Amino acid sequence: MEILKEYLGKWNIKLSAAQEEQFERYYELLVRKNEVMNLTAITEKAEVEVKHFLDSLALTQAVPLTGEETVIDIGTGAGFPGIPLKILFPKMKIVLADALQKRVGFLNEVITDLMLTDICAIHARAEELGHDGQYRERFDLCVSRAVAELPQLSEYCLPLVKPGGLFIPYKSRKTDEEIEDASGAIRELGAECEGIKQLFIGPDKLERSLILLRKTAPTPDKYPRSAGKIKKKPLC
Repeated sequence: MEILKEYLGKWNIKLSAAQEEQFERYYELLVRKNEVMNLTAITEKAEVEVKHFLDSLALTQAVPLTGEETVIDIGTGAGFPGIPLKILFPKMKIVLADALQKRVGFLNEVITDLMLTDICAIHARAEELGHDGQYRERFDLCVSRAVAELPQLSEYCLPLVKPGGLFIPYKSRKTDEEIEDASGAIRELGAECEGIKQLFIGPDKLERSLILLRKTAPTPDKYPRSAGKIKKKPLC
């Protein structure tokens, strides 16, 4: 994990020997499972260190973290950004949510193998979680690297954030125009844009923009709508 350690060092973050071992083991599990199921197109170690691990931890450069937040990761896939955040912040309480049962099975293997606690992987769709009292408006942070337009992603994710908390989508390009287009949807869902943190990550300067959407009021009960309605008629 030399690349990961080098660039975390530039952020004044130092991994313990145990954390280094967890990242190494996570990489091994990811590559092995990827041989039998499609988890990621990125498998070369240096690329995984930057495009998955370091990128996931870009959150540390966007907002001050206590390391004890409650976090839900929507559309987590192979566990990004949730598992790298959990390795770095062992006291975080994290829910990994994904709509594909096979991926959830892999995540549970990782959680067990790395002996992570206060983290769980659930097979669920965000539009269902948003109406479940166990999850609705329960989290300090919601994060997502899922590929979706901001109005749609906001409707899936903001209902899960408690008032005062943040939804932080990871975007791969400049986002000013996208935020402007989604401004009405963000207000309707009870939030406001607090800013954008743009980073250039790793030796190849991977561009990453993290949008900070602060929950200022409870989300109206009717949201999120069904996935079909969200896709057919996005909020604007």
